[in-house]
Amino acid sequence: MLKPAAFAVAAAMTAVLALPAGAQDHSRTERVQFARGASSATLHGNLHGYDTVDYVLGARRGQTLNVRLQPTNASAYFNVTRQGADEALFIGSTSGNQFSGQLPANGDYVVRVYLMRNAARRDEHANYTLTVGVR
Repeated sequence: MLKPAAFAVAAAMTAVLALPAGAQDHSRTERVQFARGASSATLHGNLHGYDTVDYVLGARRGQTLNVRLQPTNASAYFNVTRQGADEALFIGSTSGNQFSGQLPANGDYVVRVYLMRNAARRDEHANYTLTVGVR
């Protein structure tokens, strides 16, 4: 007989394995590197279903982060967070596909590109161009 804790772990593992392939998370993380002497970079990518892409870049307190997303799917957005923070600095689904803001602290910031749940659920696809700059 399984103990309650072991039963909970077994049940959770069974639930994950039972998910259809399209519903599993296919996230990836990429570190943004600016070319020598440049303060911005243009990145190209794609999303499918529940995929997410996290672009990580280092910045200093007081610098201004500029982000612009140009997707082929109107349900593609991005959020901006300070790595490890509980709250987002910017939520694209409510604020649009362009952000410019002064950063509150030194450290790594994450720009997460994603499809809204309605599009992800339909297993939609999006190509995008993401421009990220720090000044």
